[in-house]
Amino acid sequence: LAQAAPTRGDDPGFWLYSSGSTGKPKGAVHTHANPYWTAELFGKPVLGLTEDDVCFSAAKLYFAYGLGNALTFPLSVGASVILMAERPTPEATFQRWTQNHPTVFFGAPTGFAGMLAHPALPAREQVSLRMCSSAGEALPAEIAQRFKAHFGADIVDGIGSTEMLHIFLSNRPDDIRYGTTGKPVPGYEVELRGEDGHAVADGEIGDLYIKGPSTALMYWCNREKTRDTFQGAWLKSGDKYVRDADGYYTYAGRSDDMLKVSGIYVSPFEVEATLMQHPAVLEAAVVGKMDKDGLLKPKSFVVCKAGQTVTEQELKAFVKERLAPYKYPRFVEFVDELPKTATGKIQRFRLRDSAP
Repeated sequence: LAQAAPTRGDDPGFWLYSSGSTGKPKGAVHTHANPYWTAELFGKPVLGLTEDDVCFSAAKLYFAYGLGNALTFPLSVGASVILMAERPTPEATFQRWTQNHPTVFFGAPTGFAGMLAHPALPAREQVSLRMCSSAGEALPAEIAQRFKAHFGADIVDGIGSTEMLHIFLSNRPDDIRYGTTGKPVPGYEVELRGEDGHAVADGEIGDLYIKGPSTALMYWCNREKTRDTFQGAWLKSGDKYVRDADGYYTYAGRSDDMLKVSGIYVSPFEVEATLMQHPAVLEAAVVGKMDKDGLLKPKSFVVCKAGQTVTEQELKAFVKERLAPYKYPRFVEFVDELPKTATGKIQRFRLRDSAP
């Protein structure tokens, strides 16, 4: 047998590429120890995985989320894993739920929404789910509540990144506040900073920075992006968040996606989550579009549920009733589907390109 290389925990171990939700994928260089840290800090203590669990991940092994869900987390505790080569369509997912009986399912908001709207949704007694995990994008509270009502299983929503290898900010099975991303995972530090680089007060939107042992070393062959993202011990996530007085963090949007309407920041995610509360709406994405006066206003791209319709005016009125008036989408475009990465993240940069 070949001799194992004399590597150490902080040596470069593998390159993991981002999904491309904001443009061209970037290669994050991770160390040999980083998978260990994600299992020790999140897989075991937060998710509470044991050898009795059967894990099934919609995200594939070549993504950071799937790598933890379907390899390092279950194998670190001796749990079983279901691997699926085909696309995680509702039909394919339901087949595994009812035949292989996973106890923990790892998905994304887009997938959960699609499954809840599918006519073949299994009954609660047909599945063995004790818990689900969601990441990739913030989980709208309405989706989580409908899922819990149908299956009796909570969806633990968190945020991670390719650069951090897995989730660093999350709800917990015994501490879930739907509509938020929970609190920092023990072992990670989180800061929200304003444009001046200083911490913002509770209730104010700030840029999310993270510090923890699973941080990548750099982007491979991308010095400019490396210097912008990896800032000493801290990593600049590119996400905007707001923290409430109880310490729970709520997603406001990607920094590149934030809209300044009438001089005030508008979170696209807040408008999207509101649109998805309408019974006819399956999915929604919001970007900025210039109006006839050259001012930036929200534009929504909406996918309706099969066999259902709603008018542009009805949706505008629906949002106006629930949010501050300046946040409602001035433009609404109905589409058959939204552009997404392989992990289910909406590629808003492509929608921005189509809404000049």
